Amino acid sequence: MPAKDAMRQRILDAAKKRFKHYGYAKTSMAEIAADLQMSPGNLYRYFPGKIDIALAIADDSYEIRHDHLAEIAHDGSKSTIERLRDLFHADMVETYKTIEHDPRTFELAAIIKTERPEWVNNQLKRERELINALLTEGNQSGEFDVEDVDFAAEMLQSAMMKFRYPQLWSNLKLPALEREFNGVARLLLVGLAGRAGTARECHVEPARAPASAILPPREVAA
Repeated sequence: MPAKDAMRQRILDAAKKRFKHYGYAKTSMAEIAADLQMSPGNLYRYFPGKIDIALAIADDSYEIRHDHLAEIAHDGSKSTIERLRDLFHADMVETYKTIEHDPRTFELAAIIKTERPEWVNNQLKRERELINALLTEGNQSGEFDVEDVDFAAEMLQSAMMKFRYPQLWSNLKLPALEREFNGVARLLLVGLAGRAGTARECHVEPARAPASAILPPREVAA
């Protein structure tokens, strides 16, 4: 690993520890620099500001999470209906466990949503591309009957937003969220199947998913 990349990673690791223990708002660039035994001026050579460090941490976490979602979407051993259902289910479980394990993640996500809405919108766009691809594949296989795939992907993402960041919307524990998710997912998938009628039995089995993401709550105006 080049020296610059190694130092960048050291900065991110130090910032993660600070953010987790003290929170983003109570952490300063000077404190991160002191933890690394470097001057604040040297720290600014790598990151223009604290929000840029937060975004770099979020980027790294999001790439892991997106790779997992893409793996689900491309699992050829399952139907497109099952993959679409599993995609949203994994999203819910990963986010729930992340926030339960580290409540500071919620603070960081809220700050990024406010200060860098374009970052949030880009992640949502990338996820819609996975949804869009599954709907297109489902149309071709006869599982779905969707006229406007782009619109359907956007509306499906919006309809499932509660389960994307569950702690933002309710105080329900995971078993209660599972019950709600199962019901909502079945209704949506039946609707997407339309005349194809292949989603009449859309039961959602618990998914095993890593807790490794910082997830923004909803698309916001840039």
